[in-house]
Amino acid sequence: MTSLAFAATGAAKSAGDTHLMTLVADQVASRIFAKDATLWGPDAEAESAVRLGWVEAAEVSAPLVAEITALRDELRAEGINHIVLCGMGGSSLAPEVITATAGVELSVLDSTDPSQVRAAISDRLATTAIVVSSKSGSTLETDSQRRIFEQEFTAAGIDAKSRIIIVTDPGSPLDGSAREAGYRKVFNADPNVGGRYSGLTAFGLVPSGLAGVDIAALLDSAEETGEMLRDDDVDNVGLRLGAALGGTSPLRNKIVIVEDGSGLVGFADWAEQLIAESTGKLGTGVLPVVASPTSPEVTNGASDVLVVRLVAGDSDVELRENEVSIAGDLGAQMMVWEFATAVAGRLLGINPYDQPDVEAAKSAARGLLDATPAPTPALFTDGAVEVRTANADAGWLAGVTTLAEAITALNGTLKSDGYLSVQVYLDRLANAPLEQVRDQLAGLTGRPVTFGWGPRFLHSTGQFHKGGPAVGVFLQVTGAALEDLAIPERPFSFGELISAQAAGDAAVLADHGCPVLRLHLTDVAAGVAQLETVVAELAGRHLDA
Repeated sequence: MTSLAFAATGAAKSAGDTHLMTLVADQVASRIFAKDATLWGPDAEAESAVRLGWVEAAEVSAPLVAEITALRDELRAEGINHIVLCGMGGSSLAPEVITATAGVELSVLDSTDPSQVRAAISDRLATTAIVVSSKSGSTLETDSQRRIFEQEFTAAGIDAKSRIIIVTDPGSPLDGSAREAGYRKVFNADPNVGGRYSGLTAFGLVPSGLAGVDIAALLDSAEETGEMLRDDDVDNVGLRLGAALGGTSPLRNKIVIVEDGSGLVGFADWAEQLIAESTGKLGTGVLPVVASPTSPEVTNGASDVLVVRLVAGDSDVELRENEVSIAGDLGAQMMVWEFATAVAGRLLGINPYDQPDVEAAKSAARGLLDATPAPTPALFTDGAVEVRTANADAGWLAGVTTLAEAITALNGTLKSDGYLSVQVYLDRLANAPLEQVRDQLAGLTGRPVTFGWGPRFLHSTGQFHKGGPAVGVFLQVTGAALEDLAIPERPFSFGELISAQAAGDAAVLADHGCPVLRLHLTDVAAGVAQLETVVAELAGRHLDA
């Protein structure tokens, strides 16, 4: 039997005391499950009317289980036991947390970094099948990944069509072209579910089920949780979490999500994209920050921070002031957080189903690919790092001549209610240790710090950075490709694509008036080591001061 547990202190508890009676009186819970598109106001009604399919995803998706299981058994009988997912944003983050939590291997390719792509196509190709997931059917990254795998399968003497499985919306460009190409299987997802709410649809279930997860149990838990969430009751955990996320006063708009023994591996990353893309628009929203129990944001008591701890159901966690704890299994938690995000959207006065600013960086990248402009010249070079900026007027960098000084200058632009976003366009698997700079920078600045791997964050938190409160400052890291990789039948390479994505996003952020420091590593290994050393030294000096 599915169980959920919730506790709150301080501002989070007060938010519940303030809003729960009204949410219950307005029958928000039951109206969400009745797919009432009027809940988020007239401007959101048209979009909401075609995005509420997530409330019944567990039931609607149940027939997929037998199809997915049958295909998994077919593949295994043919000796195919390695599944690679080519997807971005909601299409990759949900399967990643589902499989990691279940302890099942799934290789996720959600990058255009040449070295990461090359590693993926070099790994057990003879026993590999790929799942290409794209809701729109026109995602540039996934199309490029499909092309390179199809080329490599063919070059190895493998029937590529037999190794490619597609997940997309019915009627998308990919739906038609995949069927015409004769790929192994095409799964259609419910078009009335947005990408970040799609974890319990074909987008989350197909790659996870093919990899070996018990997806029937996941759906059963989610369905049972949905029955509880539809109750208009002050004890409704989803209403209580939604009130905490979107109803504190004054608004604590930095939501620090901490894995604290829940066993849900990578859940905070999934929740990050759900919340950021759903709430960050019209100059408002709440910024999710993925942290650990010992991260500075958890302990510094900032007035705009709310800490949410993901805990085990049998744990006895003592909450500090202004904290929330929530426990439940994965299917239950996915339903609760989707529901709570929709509730928070109502309290914030925004549409939780659109993403008006996601396209900006994509358009800028396409423009750069078409124009192939010369790279922005470096202001100076320090070791293996070229220091650049996307800002036309970067007075904050005046007189700066070293990497340490540049990072210090960027941090100096932070407002008292601001945040620092670190955005790294490198191979996220090979350079995973670089994430340690997040905590160091949070300690150094005294402000929340987000860490995102490019280009995948463009499909999630990128919406908040451009549409949310304009208080972010941005540290972008790019690297010179040791060996580039051509994209079949495209006029640009993976190296050119990821460079354009980084430059395009930096330009859009700069156009929004945000400080953007760009660090280009001329030698990735040496540059990463140099960056880690400089940040550690700055953090050490700050502690000693």
